[in-house]
Amino acid sequence: MPDNQTSEFAVLPAAYRDLSDTARQRARFATMAVFFIAGMMYASWGVHVPTVRDRFHLNAAMLSFALLAVAGGSIGAMVTNASWIARVGTRRACLTGGLVMAVCAALILVVPAYWMLLVVLAIFGAGMATLDVAMNAEASAVEKALGKPIMSSLHGMFSVGGMFGAAAGGALLSRGMAPALHLALAATVSALVLVISCPSVLPHVPHAEHPDSATPRASRWRSPALWALGAMALVALIAEGAMYDWATVYMRDVVLATPALASAAYAAFSGGMAAARFAGDAVRARFGAPQLVMLSATLACAGMVDALLLPNSVAALIGFALIGLGLANMMPVLFAAAANVKGVHAAEGLAHVAGLAYFGLLLGPVIIGAVTQLTNLTIGLSVVAVCSALIAIAGPKVLRRLKI
Repeated sequence: MPDNQTSEFAVLPAAYRDLSDTARQRARFATMAVFFIAGMMYASWGVHVPTVRDRFHLNAAMLSFALLAVAGGSIGAMVTNASWIARVGTRRACLTGGLVMAVCAALILVVPAYWMLLVVLAIFGAGMATLDVAMNAEASAVEKALGKPIMSSLHGMFSVGGMFGAAAGGALLSRGMAPALHLALAATVSALVLVISCPSVLPHVPHAEHPDSATPRASRWRSPALWALGAMALVALIAEGAMYDWATVYMRDVVLATPALASAAYAAFSGGMAAARFAGDAVRARFGAPQLVMLSATLACAGMVDALLLPNSVAALIGFALIGLGLANMMPVLFAAAANVKGVHAAEGLAHVAGLAYFGLLLGPVIIGAVTQLTNLTIGLSVVAVCSALIAIAGPKVLRRLKI
C-alpha cells in the first residue's frame, strides 16, 4: 500500500476506538441506505420536471427559474448550514436534511401557486444540500472508522438510487399512478428508510486530531487547500454537467444517430459512472488518491477525444462510457480530501468544495452552449477534454501536497 494511503488511514480517531465491529458495519450499511435514498429522491424529482411545467403552465423562462430555485436553495444551504452540521453532528443533520427534502418533494405538485412552488423548490434544494454535505461527512467518518476507503462505493449507491428512482417512477407513471401520488410515495419511503437507518449512523465526525479547528468557519474561507480542491471540483463538474445535457444532442446533430440510439449516450455515460464508482475504492486503496485521479482524468480525456475524432455511433458510445468511467471518482476523491483538510471540520470543508462544485455543474452546460454558438458542438464539447486534462495534470499534485 502506498505511503500516502497508509498515512490517510494509519491513525484511528480516538472516538472510534471503542466501536465494535458490528457498530462499524451497521454505520456503513446505514450510510449506504442514506446515499441510495438521496439518489432516489433526486431522480424522483427529476422525472417530474416536465410534469411541473405542465401543471403550472410554465414557459421556458419560468421553468428555468424554478430549476434555479433548487440550485439557489442548495448553494445557500452549503454556505450557511455547514457550521450547524459540524455542531449537531452528521446523524442529526442527515435525518433533518433528508426529512426536509422528502416533505418538500411531496408538496411540489400539490401547492396551488407558482410562487409557492418556488419556495418549496428552494427549501427542497436546501434540504438536499444539507443531506449531501452531512452524508459525505458521514462517509468520511465511516472510512476512518473502518480504516479503508469506501467513499466511491457510497457514491455508487447514490447512482444506483438515481437509476432506481427514475426507473420506478417511469414504471409507476406508465401504469397510471398520479404524479402527485408518486412523489408522495417516494417521499414516504425515503422518510421511513431515513428514520430506520439514521440511528446507526455515527453521531459525529470527530476532529480531535485537529485541535485548532475550534473556529472552523474562519478557517474554511482562508484555507488554500480547500480553494484548490474546490477549483478541481468546479472543473470536474463543468465536464460532468456538460455530458448530462449535451451528449444526446451530439449523437443527434453530429453523429446523426436515430433518437433511440442517441438516448443510449446518456445510458453509456451513466453506466460507466456507476461501474467505476464501485471499483474506485479498490483502486484508491491499492494505488492512492493521486494516482486514481490522474488515471481517471486521463481516461475521461481519452474518451472525449475518441468521441470527437471518430463521430460514428460505436466510437461515440464507447467514448461516452469512458468519460463516465473517468469522471465517476472525481467527486468521491475530492470530497474525501475536503473532509480531511487539517484545521477545518469535515462538514465545513465538504460544504466549501461542494458549493464550488455546484457552480461547475451549473456552468458546464452554459459554457458548452456558448462555445457551440460561436463555433460548433464538436469544439464546444472539447471543453470536456480540456477540463479532464487540467485535472490529470494538476489534481495529483494538489492531493500529494495534502498527503491524501
